[in-house]
Amino acid sequence: DVLELGCGGGINFAFYDPARIRSFSGLDPSPALLERSREAAQAKGMAADIRGGIGEAMPFDDARFDTILVTFTLCSVDDQQAVLAEMRRVLRPGGKALFLEHGRAPDPGVQKWQRRIEPIWKRIGGNCHLTRAITGAYETAGFAVTDPQRGYMPKTPRPFGWIEWGEARRLA
Repeated sequence: DVLELGCGGGINFAFYDPARIRSFSGLDPSPALLERSREAAQAKGMAADIRGGIGEAMPFDDARFDTILVTFTLCSVDDQQAVLAEMRRVLRPGGKALFLEHGRAPDPGVQKWQRRIEPIWKRIGGNCHLTRAITGAYETAGFAVTDPQRGYMPKTPRPFGWIEWGEARRLA
């Protein structure tokens, strides 16, 4: 049972194997993107429960999902810790969150530029914050992150290019 938080225009559907998914749900605040996501699910032959909404108040029952996929979404939410708390709520004990996010770089010089750019970037980048911690935020929210990966994306200016990805298991 999979939830994709920030399912957007359905770009991740190319990576799903319908034979391995019992149920699929998606959540995104953008009505225009939701329709594209629904079309992508249909093209993949997947029944999907795709809803409008925000991560801070997910319209799903407690312990509903085995897996949550979050890609380039936690940067743009209003309250990152509230979203992580909601993810814990809707995830079954032992369930996993798979994440790929950009955020605060480890290098002080890059962080300085991220802080300078962020106020303008949030306005033009859909509320995207460049200075948020990622892996540590999952850990603070009660997840166990296994084998986190981090690095700069190639051919991307460093203030925009720091990414972290991994698997975060919900602790009991």
